Amino acid sequence: MRRDLQVLLRYAALLVAVIALYAVLFQVIMLQVEGQSHSWITAVYWTLITMTTLGFGDVVFTSDVGRLFTIVVLGSGVVLLLVVLPFTFIRFFYAPWLEAQVLLRAPRRVPSSVRGHVIISRYDEIASVLIERLRPEGIPYYVVEPDPATAAHLLSQGIAVFAGDLDSRTTYEGLQVQQARLLLANQEDTTNTNITLTVREVSRDVPIVGVVEHEDSTDILELSGCTHVLPLKVRLGEYLANRVSAGLGTVDVIGTFEGLQVAEFSARNTPLAGLTVRDTRLRERTGLNVVGVWHRGRLMPAFPHSPITSESILVVAGAPAQLTALDSLLETTPHSEAPVIVIGAGTVGSATTHALKRKGVPVHVLERDPQARARLTGVADQVFEGDANDREALTKAGLEDAPSVVLTTNDDAVNVYLAIYCRRLKPDLRIVSRITHDRNLEAIHRAGADFVLSYSSLGAEAVMSLLEGHELVILGEGVDLFSVRLPPSLENKTLAETGIGSRTGLSVVAVRQDGRLVTSLRASMQMEVGAQLIMLGSVQQRRAFDDTFG
Repeated sequence: MRRDLQVLLRYAALLVAVIALYAVLFQVIMLQVEGQSHSWITAVYWTLITMTTLGFGDVVFTSDVGRLFTIVVLGSGVVLLLVVLPFTFIRFFYAPWLEAQVLLRAPRRVPSSVRGHVIISRYDEIASVLIERLRPEGIPYYVVEPDPATAAHLLSQGIAVFAGDLDSRTTYEGLQVQQARLLLANQEDTTNTNITLTVREVSRDVPIVGVVEHEDSTDILELSGCTHVLPLKVRLGEYLANRVSAGLGTVDVIGTFEGLQVAEFSARNTPLAGLTVRDTRLRERTGLNVVGVWHRGRLMPAFPHSPITSESILVVAGAPAQLTALDSLLETTPHSEAPVIVIGAGTVGSATTHALKRKGVPVHVLERDPQARARLTGVADQVFEGDANDREALTKAGLEDAPSVVLTTNDDAVNVYLAIYCRRLKPDLRIVSRITHDRNLEAIHRAGADFVLSYSSLGAEAVMSLLEGHELVILGEGVDLFSVRLPPSLENKTLAETGIGSRTGLSVVAVRQDGRLVTSLRASMQMEVGAQLIMLGSVQQRRAFDDTFG
């Protein structure tokens, strides 16, 4: 601020000097050329009204020399007073003052009464999605930001920002880190290590979740004091592999929630294709509930009349023994032995390939970088050189026979392009893709992708699962499995009478009441006071549930 004020003062001094010079020249021309005598106050008065283009006309020159001098004063006044002065004032005074006022809103110490808050070390894609998940839960959070300009920008967007340095003990003392619910270190691996060591000087107990870029950094972060280490790119590759194997005629368990196992399987080449959910009789034959049906990237509630096509992926929930029964039912189901194509051999592509091979799925990898290809040579069945937008390279990699393709590049635009290209080349291909930014979700679905998982959503869901104390369950982009207390408006009603599915689109997976978890749900089941509903759906559907039922 002092530096900016010095600039303003220098400009003010320049203006005073110019006005004084014009006042002197005014007196000289008036005396020597016009033969008139005026006071110095009149000279300054004429200079100011001419420079500001007011021109009252009470004091004027009649000679050509005087009028030429008037043009010079008028032109310089337009530049100095009407153009440069407002810009200088806004740039060096008003904008810094406004920014300083905004920065004063960023706390440097939170109240000692704040407890159970989440501390985030950087505002990035993961933090953006995580904040959207924390707000409906009423969990307070603070984003640590050392840069004043960035902090001011985030504050203007409604983000709760804490001004402080990441490597300063004072920062975490001011954040009341010893009373926090969790700290997320989502910087670079080296910075995360420094954050963890600094936080451990203040609190030995606060849970610290560290996001690692390179899997080799996992041990270092654990040694420095991280409670949980998330190699998100490796996890992302593994979940993409799960989405592929779910379409290969097998039941794939994707997570456990409060003792309830959730799994997926494809209806393609099974007797279930062409039936409705009621006609499958899966509940009678296995005891499982069909809780949702995926079709081209959309999770639909599984009503009794919901149709099942060969493109459908069924989401079921139940006990491990019931899933085993379903596996036995599908064992005779033939499925393609053609290899899955993985496009991209980076960290995500490599993790996808390793995960698919552990499942016994044949894999072909297409990559143009020789170093990336070398890492997967001997892991994948075959590794091909070439660009994915080259039809000849895709054909050579086996696209014509492949049941699925996995797009793992870290460029969302490239993945959208490849989804369109692969869908046009083979309309019945199952396309599984990653994205980095949630804003590209709709675009890649429109491009033809069947399943999409984003790096940011995976990170946010992983943190939320740790906060809520349950296993991470990734069902799909924007889809969550969560537990809520039965609202008073639904007490003592049957499941059919609640109308949860028809009114909100949510699927009730299980009900916890009378001290037990009920997974075999029937429409006539009565909802008792104090019951817990375990439901499947999107954040928007959950908000609709809150708005509808309270």
